[in-house]
Amino acid sequence: MKVDVLLGLQWGDEGKGKVVDYLASKYKVVARFQGGPNAGHTLEFDNIKHVLHQIPSGIFREDIKNIVGNGVVLDPVIFKKEIEALKNLNIDAAKNLFISKKAQLILPTHRLLDAYQEKQKGNAKIGSTLKGIGPTYQDKIGRQGLRVGDILMSDFTKRYEVLKSKHLAQMEAKEANDQLEEMEPAFMDAVEFLKTLNLVDGEYFVNEELSTGSNVLAEGAQGSLLDVDFGSYPFVTSSNTMVAGACSGLGVSPSKIGEVMGVFKAYCTRVGSGPFPTELFDETGERLRKEGHEFGATTGRPRRCGWLDIPALKYAIMINGVTQLFMMKADVLMSFDKVRICTGYKLADGTETGKLPYDLVSESVEPIYVELPGWKDTMPASGKYEDLSESLKSYIGFIEKEVGVPIKIVSMGPDRSHTLIR
Repeated sequence: MKVDVLLGLQWGDEGKGKVVDYLASKYKVVARFQGGPNAGHTLEFDNIKHVLHQIPSGIFREDIKNIVGNGVVLDPVIFKKEIEALKNLNIDAAKNLFISKKAQLILPTHRLLDAYQEKQKGNAKIGSTLKGIGPTYQDKIGRQGLRVGDILMSDFTKRYEVLKSKHLAQMEAKEANDQLEEMEPAFMDAVEFLKTLNLVDGEYFVNEELSTGSNVLAEGAQGSLLDVDFGSYPFVTSSNTMVAGACSGLGVSPSKIGEVMGVFKAYCTRVGSGPFPTELFDETGERLRKEGHEFGATTGRPRRCGWLDIPALKYAIMINGVTQLFMMKADVLMSFDKVRICTGYKLADGTETGKLPYDLVSESVEPIYVELPGWKDTMPASGKYEDLSESLKSYIGFIEKEVGVPIKIVSMGPDRSHTLIR
């Protein structure tokens, strides 16, 4: 069997959680392969809204195994709270939830370091979620991080104290110590809770599932344009959010990758700092934010909004080898008489390009737009794609022609049922 990969193709918040939940019934295993509690995967069904941060989105289906892969950075405190919240919905998450021993642990001091480092950047701040993601990945690359499997070791406390001391030495000690004193008991309690869960050798787990005929869905977090190598550096996340990250974040061979499914919104949003060529600063941008309920699922911050960016979308499709596309939030644009799509950029020297500039952060680009008729569609009563308006189908067809990849799913609302299959 193969590992199908589902990725966001923009700056995150594309609606991946809903798609994973919708597709999950077709898979035996759902796996998270990177990111951490900075993710906010929103699922909505039975008139209830659910937000998952570290737990894979297949957890709501009893017959699916869910694994947190080695590429993830795990906050035990948030993880424990997520599992307890699911219990309130009569879901025994621990039953079908597995955690790779090689996943990195987010310590309380990682969160303190994150806030401290962001503060030091001043106006050049990245816009971090302050969940400790960056410092944890820094320790991983620096070969001094602690992993989930380390909590089973007899000398875990000693290892923890050594790393904690290194972190405190980088900050203003008194303030950090005061905060740490409040945070540490909950962390140690969560570590004990983590010991009661299914801690596994994740790479063996996934490959054994594949060898016995289980198909696997790898669920990405954030978006391709936030990839640490290929995103709008330095305004990126700290992990590889593209399809290659699924291989390194789960321990599977590239030859095991099957379909690559890319999720994008019918328009664009971004949270935090960084370039955003089609961002709208006027009433139209505010209208998009209001109609789309564009506020971060993790931070609650208002999202920056703009028109769909074809060069950025084509770039994300190229680096991931996307085989099919899923378009989300088509219903949000139904209040617009006209909609726009960016098909290229005009650079400062007057030349035009359909490629993302190397240094989009400082390169001045002016979007080149085409204008298309709007639509008034809601979810068709028939549940059939064919019953959408010609205007919406033309919008979808225009995108397909520009990017060269078919759009297989169109989402017309937040609920599971608001989903059209082509």
